[in-house]
Amino acid sequence: MTNWREIHENDCALPPGRGLDELTAELAEALGSPDPEIRDGYPYAVLDAWIRSGVIDGERCLALGDLMAERFTDPRIEARTFAPLVLRMIVNQGGTRPGWLDAFAAWYRAEADLRGRDDTLGWLHAVAHGADLLGAFGLRPEVDPGPLLVLAAERLLAPTGYLFAEREDDRLAKAVALVLTRPDLTPERSTAWLAPIAEALAPYEYGPMPVWASNTVRTLRALYLLADLGVCAERGGRPVPLAHGEVVKAGVAEVLRLPLRQAGDGIPTRSKGVERPPM
Repeated sequence: MTNWREIHENDCALPPGRGLDELTAELAEALGSPDPEIRDGYPYAVLDAWIRSGVIDGERCLALGDLMAERFTDPRIEARTFAPLVLRMIVNQGGTRPGWLDAFAAWYRAEADLRGRDDTLGWLHAVAHGADLLGAFGLRPEVDPGPLLVLAAERLLAPTGYLFAEREDDRLAKAVALVLTRPDLTPERSTAWLAPIAEALAPYEYGPMPVWASNTVRTLRALYLLADLGVCAERGGRPVPLAHGEVVKAGVAEVLRLPLRQAGDGIPTRSKGVERPPM
């Protein structure tokens, strides 16, 4: 097996006597490995460096993207949840095919195993990894941002027993905020995706909330903050304002009004004559 650590420590230089097609295929296999030391270790770092630097580009990148799109239907959870990370590397460099987004969307709205981390498999992180790809698609001018916002809402509203415990809410909020930086979005399209969320949360104005509702509320709180402060596409980068930040803040606040009302007195409300039940 290739010593990926040695390659990484050698500034990711191509090893002599090895073909790039062979190495790319080995990296693709490694990124679906059940061994977290392989899947999330040096092979991941080398693949990212080679895609960023253009060592793997053109047809090789497109073929790798096609393979990752196929993995969204793989029976192995570790293969499904690392596919969006590889696709994000490619999309960030400008490579896209229409079928990739379709395959991703079908998986992201329906994935049932949302565990952040498994004791044996390591990081899985379906929601967070998918969010990273969603945000990358959202920054591509050839991709319509509206369906991406709808997809984020569908992911939040899908029933689940997994309470976000590994900052999935922050990652998904960041992805949505990146989509909302698109200058071609109108104020109406920037908030239309919130309507089904508001409708779904309405029955939980009082009393306990299901897990999916708690996840949704926490994600929207994080989005409100990003709408106020701006969002960074890269770690350490300069925050970019949302195209219609004030409109998004108002829309998110309206959705959060009902579930937050039970938190205590003093929450503004437009409803009249509703008696608050005993706590």
